[in-house]
Amino acid sequence: MTPQDYCQQRTRDSGSSFFYALNFLPDIKRRGMMALYAFCREVDDVADEVKDQRQATQKIEHWRHEIHDVFHAQPEHSVGKELQWACQHFAWDEELFYELIDGMLTDISCKPFIKESDLKLYCYRVAGVVGLLSIEVFGYQQRQSRHFASSLGEALQLTNILRDIAEDIQRERIYLPQQVRSQFHVSDQDLREGNMTPELQHLLHHYQQKAEQAYQHALNSLPLEDRISLRPSIIMAAIYHAQFEKMKTFDFDVWKHSGRISSWQKIRIAWRTWRYEKKYARQHDNVRYPLTWHIK
Repeated sequence: MTPQDYCQQRTRDSGSSFFYALNFLPDIKRRGMMALYAFCREVDDVADEVKDQRQATQKIEHWRHEIHDVFHAQPEHSVGKELQWACQHFAWDEELFYELIDGMLTDISCKPFIKESDLKLYCYRVAGVVGLLSIEVFGYQQRQSRHFASSLGEALQLTNILRDIAEDIQRERIYLPQQVRSQFHVSDQDLREGNMTPELQHLLHHYQQKAEQAYQHALNSLPLEDRISLRPSIIMAAIYHAQFEKMKTFDFDVWKHSGRISSWQKIRIAWRTWRYEKKYARQHDNVRYPLTWHIK
């Protein structure tokens, strides 16, 4: 299996929203994005599946060395080799990969977040960074598109956090900062039991508002000049936003309901969004086709 084949299979088998957005890319860009996503899957799987903390840390640090070799030597792993190919075509910043690796080390440590700034940094490292790397592949003209990418990354990661609270706490991970939970009088035990007290509901609504603000900030930050090239980001945002809207219907009680949407729903949203954005691209009519995460 070639490095390219490995990354394609890794991406296809994931069933992630990422995959559905990539299908609309030209071949070279799709190959670059699959290399990036395969890397994300490799390090994320270490953080999630390797139970021994010391072993997981060693494996993640090995990926730090692999990324160094991607940019300065000869990588050994299939993903590293494919990333090196992508680096010849796209202007990726090496330091962003190390930021992402640091985000995975945060997951492995299972240390609770104390302040809101801890959560914001984590969202940047594991999602905002991916957005910044992605737009280098998609292409953009305006520097403001970097703000779009980082804001969208925060929105998507907050969606993940709200969706996966019940699962994450089984891994001893709590992403909602202690200081904020203390203000709302929500304990670790409340999250483990999933008892939807008024206090827990208020806490979840607090982060619902933060996610909504991040989605809105991303909408406001995308320059019109880059709307066409960043269409894959828009498709991905539409899929995640649909999950977010689904959770709102059951008031974010993810202990009793699933916040995930089916593969068929993802395909339908991706197709509708792609068609809508194609219409915009033909007419450049931002009044008739305003940027939105929800296409009826």
